[in-house]
Amino acid sequence: MPREVDLLVNPTAGRGRARHLVEPVTARLRELGCAVRVLTAESPKHADRLASEAVDRRTEVLAVLGGDGTCHLALQHLAGSPSMLGVIPAGTGNDLQASVGGPADPLRAAETVAIGEPRIIDLGRTADTWWATVLCAGFDSRINERANRLRWPRGRRRYDLAILIELARLRALPATVTVDGHRWRGPVTMVSVGNGPSYGGGQLICPDARPDDGLLDVAVVQPLSRLDVARLKPKLATGELGDHPAVLRWRAREVRLEVAGTIAYADGERVGPLPLSITNVPGALRVLAPLPSRPCPDPVGT
Repeated sequence: MPREVDLLVNPTAGRGRARHLVEPVTARLRELGCAVRVLTAESPKHADRLASEAVDRRTEVLAVLGGDGTCHLALQHLAGSPSMLGVIPAGTGNDLQASVGGPADPLRAAETVAIGEPRIIDLGRTADTWWATVLCAGFDSRINERANRLRWPRGRRRYDLAILIELARLRALPATVTVDGHRWRGPVTMVSVGNGPSYGGGQLICPDARPDDGLLDVAVVQPLSRLDVARLKPKLATGELGDHPAVLRWRAREVRLEVAGTIAYADGERVGPLPLSITNVPGALRVLAPLPSRPCPDPVGT
């Protein structure tokens, strides 16, 4: 049966890339038999309302043409619902797409929305906020907070400047991390809790995290010098951060973070000040994933 697809578009995602993908993505979905309703968001608040209305209509698929931020908005309404999420990556990070094994190419991702199979994954929940990839607190969340306050420069350079400012202000923060009732105390540079392996466009802070194993991966980075922080960045890209003696790792179903004077971010979006309690909610989301590859059948009569 052809699928009913509500296509939620963030036209500013990927510095305007998503806007240029609407027509070819919509055409590909329709070629594959989908009934498509295009929902173009004029602002995050508008995107939130459009997602809410689509799920209230019990749409079969709410497909997001955008980045992790727009997917994060959609999650707030899709969690626990029968509607499925389709991810068509057009943002700067696209870590959710990578986490669930979806294609990076938007047109191939559109094919997954049309003919892929549902995959049941977990979500993290923090107070009233659902999230899918990584929640972070400390140096990395302070970069996000700083970048959101900057008005210049634009694009990726704004984050580069935020990194330099926060690196100059780097200091250890007193923290208490409680994993399934077991408490650890000490100074930290940052703490991350992963439902998926990466954040920030492929930075593998929790490389062993899986979105369907019923567990959260916790990475505590103890105090580091500015030089050490700079040296660790390449290791994040390869997933080798865990080899550093300053990094502690645990796995848990429930986590509580207390880090002085810190704002948490999840899926790259602001969650709020710590302390926060975090729970893994198994099977909270249905997301479309590519069909497993199968060998071609033998010709009839052979």
